[in-house]
Amino acid sequence: MNKKAINAEKAPAAVGPYSHAYLAGETLYLSGQLGLNPETGILEEGVAAQAQRGLNNLANILESAGLSRKDIVKTTIFLADMNDFAAVNTIYADFFKDQNEYPARSCVQVAALPKAALFEIEAIAVR
Repeated sequence: MNKKAINAEKAPAAVGPYSHAYLAGETLYLSGQLGLNPETGILEEGVAAQAQRGLNNLANILESAGLSRKDIVKTTIFLADMNDFAAVNTIYADFFKDQNEYPARSCVQVAALPKAALFEIEAIAVR
């Protein structure tokens, strides 16, 4: 099986010792993406802006691996506060609006996220 680390130029630098994604065969495992501005490395303000930026970062990583959001089969969303679920759900639905089907998804509230973020998303995509 072919394996390859993916690091996208249009995504923020990793906040730890990991790759943006890892391609194993035809499956791409995308590391969690925060709402960090890729140019400044600064976290966007508010959960809506973080969700939008995190999804855009995810899209940029997919693109660098030659895939698109239509190749995503599973996502996991991490929220600092489950009260933000409705706002994030609207942004998430808009991100996938051009698709007939949504990927499988989990959404969990966590005690804390890196950099005190409010939102993080990870995904699995298949070529």
